[in-house]
Amino acid sequence: MKTAGITFGVLFYLKTQKTTIQGSAPICARVTVNGKRTEISVKRSVKAAEWDERKGMAKGNRKEITELNIFLNQFKAKIINTYQQMLLNDAAIDGPAIRDRVMGTDNTTPTLMALMEYHNEQQRHKLAQGTMKNYHTTQRYLKIFLREKLYRNDIALSQLKYKFILDFERYLFNYVPKDHQKPLNNNGIMKHIERLRKMINMAVKLDWLAKDPFASFKKHFDKVERHSLNGKELTALTNKEFPIERLRHVRDMFLFSCYTGLSYIELAELTPNKIVTGIDGGLWISTSRAKTDTGVRVPLLPQATDLMEIYRDDPRALNNGTVFPVISNQRMNGYLKEIADISGITKTLTFHIARHTFATTVTLSNGVPIESVSKMLGHTSIRTTQIYAKVVEQKLSEDMHKLEQRMFTHLLDD
Repeated sequence: MKTAGITFGVLFYLKTQKTTIQGSAPICARVTVNGKRTEISVKRSVKAAEWDERKGMAKGNRKEITELNIFLNQFKAKIINTYQQMLLNDAAIDGPAIRDRVMGTDNTTPTLMALMEYHNEQQRHKLAQGTMKNYHTTQRYLKIFLREKLYRNDIALSQLKYKFILDFERYLFNYVPKDHQKPLNNNGIMKHIERLRKMINMAVKLDWLAKDPFASFKKHFDKVERHSLNGKELTALTNKEFPIERLRHVRDMFLFSCYTGLSYIELAELTPNKIVTGIDGGLWISTSRAKTDTGVRVPLLPQATDLMEIYRDDPRALNNGTVFPVISNQRMNGYLKEIADISGITKTLTFHIARHTFATTVTLSNGVPIESVSKMLGHTSIRTTQIYAKVVEQKLSEDMHKLEQRMFTHLLDD
């Protein structure tokens, strides 16, 4: 093909020097511009005996061969369309430039990988470490999706359409972990989609993307029951004697969270200077939520104060400069399973259940207004706190029975 003084050609060939033990060799596209060759990996392989070198196509009638040839024709059409588009735009044309556009790695065009890097750089000091870790996980899934389903290492943001989101969502639903991890559930998948959406919103604000591909997308989270300890279970856990020191320490830290609403990271970073004298002259926790950087002030209940006193002179806490001798969240949750078994608690205990227990059993169920609970939990919206209200139906039932009795007594008096 010769256009405007430029010679251009595309052909497929087998890279036989990289033939596997099974006899398959990778297929490459050779793009020739003005006599200079550039190789593009097709990310597909075929056995040498099933390759027609003259035609640059696979040979045979098997279904897999037919599908491979359809893919190769589409790949070739993509290369030719890219070349023609560059001609129309008066872009500088050579083999590497065509390759980079085809593979979505063109440095002049904002790409998904570039967006991820920019997002991580901008948010590294704004988001909590755990939140950044979740973004890295989402980004890892996106990279695997690009490689396994789109046969590329990157994609231009301009190519992100509504279908890309649907295909990524379907890929996550069908993803089979190769290690000990469990398959993703719906809510986990929606979290990954949510993080992708936040990155795409950043691209739109930066004018890297003209149209939001999420405009018509609707997330759907399954309703999840928020487990918490009831009053009986909380009392049982409090009164249980633990001869093993490590279990006793974890139990005490869990209970402290039950009476303060602190998350694991907030407890891990709780230092003596965050225990202050409040407006009422009592001790308060004054800290901020690691997740949202929202200020949190919680008056300490006597139970929480007593737990702190136990560890006032603990060598590990003093060495770390913290109120408690904290261990990793993973080990903490492992020990909580032992603690639940010993205490006769059938619920699966995780440290976050302590926060739920504070919201329900300790505060809402005892008549603390939801607005106050929301502030102590560090929620930025009271709607977040309202999810706990459904857990306290027993309290509502008790309140209504008391009202019924008062009304009946009032009628008798009349």
